[in-house]
Amino acid sequence: MRKALAAAEAMCAQRGERLTEIRRAAYAELLEAGQPLSAYELLQRLQSRLDKPLAPPTVYRPLEFLVQQGLAHRLESTHAFMACDHPADHHHQVLYLVCTDCGGAEEVRAPAVDGLIAQTASSHGFVLKRQVTEVQGRCGDCNEQTDKSGGDQGGGR
Repeated sequence: MRKALAAAEAMCAQRGERLTEIRRAAYAELLEAGQPLSAYELLQRLQSRLDKPLAPPTVYRPLEFLVQQGLAHRLESTHAFMACDHPADHHHQVLYLVCTDCGGAEEVRAPAVDGLIAQTASSHGFVLKRQVTEVQGRCGDCNEQTDKSGGDQGGGR
């Protein structure tokens, strides 16, 4: 995590931005969580980390900054935030696999999906400005647990 925080700080400095204490703490919490967090969950974690009460806007501003800088992503379907797996890269051709059982999410490259969406939009005269592609289902770990327990084999809720 130290490497990720140092890289984030360097990336922000290179862009003329500052990774303030609250932004750094929010990013650290997202990194530590290892799964998407709602703004409310992050607020609770930050209050514990910083050992002081915080108002909700205190968490939304850092989250907005982290998303703008490519350090975090907002999952539209769950209204949650997750640390980016590769903040130095461009965020095209990315697909989010969101587990409806454990709440985890994985950021994966999906150039074929991205290309198909761009081609379809273009054929309709539509210009893409922002694209978030999320797929909900059950992750491999949850599938494995379900298979071991002999539970539902249906592949999601």
